[in-house]
Amino acid sequence: MVLTIFLINICYVSFLTMRTISTLKGYKYVAALVSIFETLIYIIGLGLVLDNLDKPINILAYAFGFGTGILVGIRIEEKLALGYQVVNAITAEKDKDLPMQLRELGYGVTHGYSYGRDGERTTMQILTPRRHEKKLINTIIELDPNAFIVSYEPKSIHGGFWTKGVRNREVASYDVEDVEEILEEVGTNEK
Repeated sequence: MVLTIFLINICYVSFLTMRTISTLKGYKYVAALVSIFETLIYIIGLGLVLDNLDKPINILAYAFGFGTGILVGIRIEEKLALGYQVVNAITAEKDKDLPMQLRELGYGVTHGYSYGRDGERTTMQILTPRRHEKKLINTIIELDPNAFIVSYEPKSIHGGFWTKGVRNREVASYDVEDVEEILEEVGTNEK
């Protein structure tokens, strides 16, 4: 009984976490569907605990299942990586064509020039599916170890040529360690 209560509560809270995150990210239909399963599991789990209140171990199993469910739900969401990230990168490497190199790897990049304390800088704004964020940041660092990088989740996205296909767009398949070699190959193929 204790193990059953524990596992049911892990499932319930995982669904609760996924519903909450889906709601916050604007996936209203996913959130509604997940809430159906969440409610069914909640009623079963709570019923088991309420029927067995005379055993404190069941209450502890419910509580520990709740905490574990939060961790499992967050981990599931991290794996799904719902949504998009905007990565802003600022680099002093003006002679490097970092924006074009990132475009060659499949990223949509808007870039320009700005001035910082130490002079002119290249600034880039890159929209990417969240599942590619770490790979993108590691790629930028590989190309310019001194780049200043900030990423955030946009609340809404509208317009621009890249957003039309953002859900389906894939970045080139590569390992971050092999970025320089891939870019040399791309440059050689274009010439």
